[in-house]
Amino acid sequence: MRVGLFITCLTDTLYPEAGKATVAVLERLGHEVVVPAGQTCCGQMHANSGYSDEAMPLVRNFVEAFGAAHLDAVVAPSGSCVAMVRHHYARLAAEAGDAALEAGVAELAPRVFELCELLVDELGVEDVGASYPHRVAYHPSCHGLRMLRLGDAPLRLLRNVDGIELLELEEAESCCGFGGTFAVKNVDVSAAMLADKVENVLGSGAEVCTATDSSCLMHIGGALRRGRTGVRAVHIAEILAAEEGG
Repeated sequence: MRVGLFITCLTDTLYPEAGKATVAVLERLGHEVVVPAGQTCCGQMHANSGYSDEAMPLVRNFVEAFGAAHLDAVVAPSGSCVAMVRHHYARLAAEAGDAALEAGVAELAPRVFELCELLVDELGVEDVGASYPHRVAYHPSCHGLRMLRLGDAPLRLLRNVDGIELLELEEAESCCGFGGTFAVKNVDVSAAMLADKVENVLGSGAEVCTATDSSCLMHIGGALRRGRTGVRAVHIAEILAAEEGG
């Protein structure tokens, strides 16, 4: 399969290891991964803040960049960005009255996947040959849980990682409080939600908290570091890419 990597802004600028790990996992499974050079932001931040017109050039660019690459699928290590493409692009294109863009979105969007759903739901793979001898708690991000409906796909992958001790996270489906600009515009509420999430992570006894979104991990990981807890935030792609002795 020829897979295009949608690296996303946060991965590109702050967490490149998650992107590298995504490539490593797919190449280990024998797939060709390409990175369309023309890609930029998906426009999620603009659209979520009410700036639909400002998001439109980014929507068009995404469809052009990935549509021209002749791909079987597009993968991103970010459920929220995938949700933007799959659930909001069609509406934005329709609102803009751009029939050609609507057609491009209709053709491309169904082939855009978050890493875990691509592996489990599309490729039928649950064991990627990973080894990660650590105690791990999994936080399901809101976009993955409620919009993409990833279900237990990430957990099925984690359960097949050699040496891992997968721990139960209390109130796992509760939001961590990030929510993009929500954490900026509603600081007190966001901080309270984050405190509850961190308490549950620490209560699990985990060495590592993982998720499918770097945005959630940035929020949770920041609190874990500030509290000097010794618990790390690690993207699930990095766990799936880890090999024995690596």
